[in-house]
Amino acid sequence: MGTEYPGACQRAGAVLVRIGDKWSVLILMRLATGRMRYNELKRQLGGISQRMLTLTLRGLERDGLVARTVYGTVPPRVDYALTSLGHSLRRPLEELGLWAVAHLSDIEQARHEFDLRSHANPECAGGG
Repeated sequence: MGTEYPGACQRAGAVLVRIGDKWSVLILMRLATGRMRYNELKRQLGGISQRMLTLTLRGLERDGLVARTVYGTVPPRVDYALTSLGHSLRRPLEELGLWAVAHLSDIEQARHEFDLRSHANPECAGGG
């Protein structure tokens, strides 16, 4: 990919950072069921701060994955929904989630074995 498209790896990396972020994934999966208001998203996500939710939604909107609609009501109503680009990400995220669940015990076992080796030989734990 790098030789055919100069800079594509770096640009793709920036996209992967966004869609690989914990909160981005959770927001995208929540919005996959339909449009939601800000406070509804915050309630369903649980544990996300108002600042983090705002920053993540702005980033997803900037990347064209989420659309923000403001209604001229009093008080103003703001809805968030996936764009067609955001919907195109739904299946890959679901597949990744299924993979993680299917391999959870393998990953936990590998972590356990790594931790045992690292504690037995602390010099190797730092990567050197």
